[in-house]
Amino acid sequence: MSGMPGMPGMPGMPNTTVVPPEVSSGSVMTPGGSVIQQNIPFTEQSFIENILRLNLGKVGTFYATYEGNSEWNAKIFKGVLEAAGRDHIIISDPNTGQRIIILMVNFDYATFDEPLNYEYPYSPATPRR
Repeated sequence: MSGMPGMPGMPGMPNTTVVPPEVSSGSVMTPGGSVIQQNIPFTEQSFIENILRLNLGKVGTFYATYEGNSEWNAKIFKGVLEAAGRDHIIISDPNTGQRIIILMVNFDYATFDEPLNYEYPYSPATPRR
């Protein structure tokens, strides 16, 4: 059985290791192994958790639905938005200091009584209509 050239550990073949080139995120690698650098600026996608992160510290009203719950199906939470993760948000009641974690699977929507930040600080500004 003959080995493939350049494969390490094959009897009778030179021991060489092929290291692929570094590929930065968003770049394309051709089938030949060369990297095509793209000069596209990184922009964050506007998922709800990213929009909420831009508005940490703001007071809002958060609506959540809990299907199959015999005590209450929908719940309204008011408080300061402290954190927003991929699967949860954390708010605090400014009067009691109590912290509440709301799972995104239950989160319906939020309202705020002040303007929201929506432009990402690391992406080009989007034109307003």
